[in-house]
Amino acid sequence: MAQKKVGAETRINRWGYFFVFPFVLVYVLFSLYPTIYTFMIAFTDLKGLKQSFTFVGWVNFVRLVQDKYFWGAVFNTFIMWGWNFIPQLGVALILAIWLSDIRLRLKGKGLFRALIYMPNLLTAASVAMLFRSLFAYPIGPVNQFLQNYLGLYEVVIRDGQSIKEAFQFFRDVTMSRGIVAFIQWWMWYGQTVILLMAGITSISNSLYESAVVDGASSWQTTWYITLPMLRPMMLFILVTSMIGGMQMLEIPFLLTDMRGAPDFKIRTTSVYLYNMAFQGVNDYAYAAAISIGMFIITIIFALVIYFFMQDRTEPKGAR
Repeated sequence: MAQKKVGAETRINRWGYFFVFPFVLVYVLFSLYPTIYTFMIAFTDLKGLKQSFTFVGWVNFVRLVQDKYFWGAVFNTFIMWGWNFIPQLGVALILAIWLSDIRLRLKGKGLFRALIYMPNLLTAASVAMLFRSLFAYPIGPVNQFLQNYLGLYEVVIRDGQSIKEAFQFFRDVTMSRGIVAFIQWWMWYGQTVILLMAGITSISNSLYESAVVDGASSWQTTWYITLPMLRPMMLFILVTSMIGGMQMLEIPFLLTDMRGAPDFKIRTTSVYLYNMAFQGVNDYAYAAAISIGMFIITIIFALVIYFFMQDRTEPKGAR
């Protein structure tokens, strides 16, 4: 009897290997091998169309550490990510609390959730081209609205004379960064709302019921129950958002001249990587070093965020 059971388990295990094999094959071909190859060519001098290369050691990484353009791209990335994430988390937290509060008795919660999440279903490239046309110079819809309905123009001094003309949004660093941050916020706050709502619904109702019995208000239950219990979910959102921010490519790439204009202040680390790998000199080895640098920076910041977001409150009675 025991032998038959062992034989049946062996046959089941074989079928398990059969069904898992396609996933493993795809992972090895399209994820594991490119990762290993990237690490390998980062130590070479591979450029352009040549197929032969030689190992040069740490030359590309020394260049990376000394590259002011790379560190400028890192700074630009975190600036635009911060402008996006702070309002994203704030607005998403308010909406999640409202949509999850039973006492408000809001109607059409499902419709609101769908509408909030819809921007996340759009491709970044299509959204970038849409906003590029909206803020186009000189006759984009935004400029037409500002001029025809609000009477707002950009005043430019030429030959000592004040001239009114349309706003050139993508020639202004602050405006360009603001537009990129707004697009990122608009596309991703819906997913943040859904995640926070999932975290809120996982909180035991007995905690809220006990607080209501003790006379706690909605603000007090939110501050002393909801927010502390959402700490793990907010940590997850912060880390994943930071990882996504480091990979920001399509929006700043397509909104500008594909090199992060004006003055390279919209160039993110991913845009810089693309510029080095596929534009100009096609320096694949240095681009691989940039990707490894991005990976290391992401890991360091993720560990720092995890360290500072840990709950260090000592339980009562603990010694």
